[in-house]
Amino acid sequence: MTLRAPAKAVLCLVLLACGVVASAQNSTTQANPEQARTHRAGPIVLAPDDVRAFPAAPAGFADVLPGVPQGRVEEFSYDSPVTGTRRKANVYLPAGYSAQRRYPVLYLLHGLAGTHEEWRGYVHAQAILDNLIAAGKAVPMIVVMPNGRALADDRPPPEDRKFAPEHLAGFAKFETELLATLIPAIDSKYPTLSDRKDRAIAGLSMGGGQALNFGLGHLDTFASIAGFSAAPNTKPAAELLPDPPRTRGQLQLLYLSCGNQDGLIGVSQTLHRYLKQHAIAHVWNVDEHGHDRESWTDNLYHFAQLIFRQPVPR
Repeated sequence: MTLRAPAKAVLCLVLLACGVVASAQNSTTQANPEQARTHRAGPIVLAPDDVRAFPAAPAGFADVLPGVPQGRVEEFSYDSPVTGTRRKANVYLPAGYSAQRRYPVLYLLHGLAGTHEEWRGYVHAQAILDNLIAAGKAVPMIVVMPNGRALADDRPPPEDRKFAPEHLAGFAKFETELLATLIPAIDSKYPTLSDRKDRAIAGLSMGGGQALNFGLGHLDTFASIAGFSAAPNTKPAAELLPDPPRTRGQLQLLYLSCGNQDGLIGVSQTLHRYLKQHAIAHVWNVDEHGHDRESWTDNLYHFAQLIFRQPVPR
């Protein structure tokens, strides 16, 4: 089945294309492909509960620290029936990884202009996870960072094609590839715990919308779900959660976050308010950042500490 983003969501994404500015390249971190949308979908209006759920992460939390055992990231290739091509994902294996034990799995999805390298190269997910696991603050886990653009040519397109309908459609098509191909391939290759409670999905920006769409649409597959700065590809709340009582019984953790300087905050605010209205437990973390790395590192830091634990802290 081919999945399409709602027409309204596509229109919002096209409007957001206006005024995009690129961040500068520096010597240690690649430029943020999602950075600094100066054109906003509308004014940012904050409610009293649009505040931090957690303190800011401590200094150095996303840095490679001396004496901390480091995991490794390896490339994983698989054949995609959706695209008819061989596709790649990065797979993080924690320090002390052993094929003799089984691990829960987190799927991390990138933004509109990113690739499977964004979480590792730009957000520094590996260092964040290494530090948390070494400190006993996160459960050792396998983390899969795929290319969420299910197209035969899955490279980021030129700037003037970034919001093209065919490009946006590739992100929707990834749902089929993820569920039918990538997850089974990962479970076959690595010693995973394959129960839904041991599988989480999260993403930033466009990947945040994917994570909410795919995760809430398949609660038989994912028990923990997070959208960081979710983009307008996120489906309407009533479509994501048509049966709130049933959802309450299936979710282990639902985590929403956005910066209070981010023009996309309305996407997450709307979902948060629907969740409150229907008494669906969730985390709502509004930091002081924009649509940028600082927000995504901070929220990965907090989300990684909550998943794969019983019971989940609220």
